[in-house]
Amino acid sequence: MPRSSYLNTSPILASRVYLHPSCQVIGDVKLGDDSSVWCNTVLRGDVNRIVIGRGSNVQDLTMGHVSHKTADKPEGSPLIIGDCVTVGHAVILHGCTIGNECLIGMGSIIMDDVVIPDRVMIGAGSLVSPGKVLESGMLYLGRPAKAVRQLTAEELTFLRRSAEHYIAVKNNYLNGTRA
Repeated sequence: MPRSSYLNTSPILASRVYLHPSCQVIGDVKLGDDSSVWCNTVLRGDVNRIVIGRGSNVQDLTMGHVSHKTADKPEGSPLIIGDCVTVGHAVILHGCTIGNECLIGMGSIIMDDVVIPDRVMIGAGSLVSPGKVLESGMLYLGRPAKAVRQLTAEELTFLRRSAEHYIAVKNNYLNGTRA
């Protein structure tokens, strides 16, 4: 079963959410309308919360986790993902905040306390170091990730189209009409 409770918390799913049977969604996780979690992904909200916005997709083999609350850091590091975000295959997201209409490329690692504002693209295989605050409208690449240029008009449009594509795919799964 893809959903599991942890202590006194259980995942909360909004309307039209798709969880692939092989994923694991554990503890304090909230998934927004039309979001999807794909094959062998793990969202582990055991020691802090995970919130995923409307129309976002978390693709195959991704790990989403959090950092616990401490006396020095009472809020810890939750994982917050905005609306219409595409998280590519085999990404590690750990206690970071991602704004709306972002794309996190395959194999990227986003560390604790990173803040990615709206409309950012992280290139495949990038590493965003702990505590880094990125700039909206930019493409980031590398290990460590650095801003390489502003996103083009086509890329900015693609950010939303990518999320809309995954909404259509998850609807096919929910409706039993896989094409």
